[in-house]
Amino acid sequence: MPYVDRQNRICGFLDIEEHENSGKFLRRYFILDTSQNSLLWYMDNPQNLPAGSPSVGCLKLTYISKVSDATKLRPKAEFCFVINAGMRKYYLQANDQQDLVEWVNVLNKATKITVPKPSDQLCPADNVNNQLEYSGSKKQISYKTEIVGGVPIITPTQQDISESANTGDRSNLKRTQSQLTPPYRLSDGGIIKAGYCVKQGAVMKTWKRRFFILDENTIGYFKSDMDRDPLRMIQLREVQKVQECKQSDIMMRDNLFEIVTTSRTFYVQADSPEEMHSWIRAISGAIVAQRGPARSAASVGSPLL
Repeated sequence: MPYVDRQNRICGFLDIEEHENSGKFLRRYFILDTSQNSLLWYMDNPQNLPAGSPSVGCLKLTYISKVSDATKLRPKAEFCFVINAGMRKYYLQANDQQDLVEWVNVLNKATKITVPKPSDQLCPADNVNNQLEYSGSKKQISYKTEIVGGVPIITPTQQDISESANTGDRSNLKRTQSQLTPPYRLSDGGIIKAGYCVKQGAVMKTWKRRFFILDENTIGYFKSDMDRDPLRMIQLREVQKVQECKQSDIMMRDNLFEIVTTSRTFYVQADSPEEMHSWIRAISGAIVAQRGPARSAASVGSPLL
């Protein structure tokens, strides 16, 4: 679900068809920033990228005329909606129906209250990069630019080589467990919850996206959902507490929770507040099921969080 971050911006993950009519959707992290009059998208949550990493796309809100459900227009793209901007249509996929409805509502609301700024009245040639910007970190791509109805429309004339090279890595950002093919190795317990989160490293303190699996006995995390062997397995019997992180103000990270074990505290960042609370409930519930309510209550954060 879209959520409000510490800077009062609407944020969340969506899939976008970056190249029009390609039928290829890529996972991106979106930020609706009304103070900048922009909808921006990044390769990942900027909190997990190197400082100063640019967005891979930017659309000025003044160009958006309508945002609407597009499931009938793209029947093969589940939970699809479309942003109409001049003569260009941006097709996006939400995580579920509620996510679709909420994004359509917040985007339409943001565009209705937007008033064009003097800087938006530049000539079309000067305003091309304001409508749609691609990261300078990628290899150069050739585009053709057409002025239709006074709006600059940019179309790539060749495929982004670096994007193609990274497709395998980015395709790992799956939305739901039902979409996962499970080649990974599990313990004897069945899967309770699985999905991607961002975890802080033990030594370098860097933040990396990992695929987590919770079963009846362990919490394991993998480099990706395609890996068979986990990077580490945390035994539930060693978990002393799981709760929303009290140090989040210091770390300046949204949706952060901690798994406290006898030997280490694991700091984990979910993609949304709902996902954070879902992980806390799932882990707490698994511990209660394993130990029993009496032994779990004193050590584990409330499973009702």
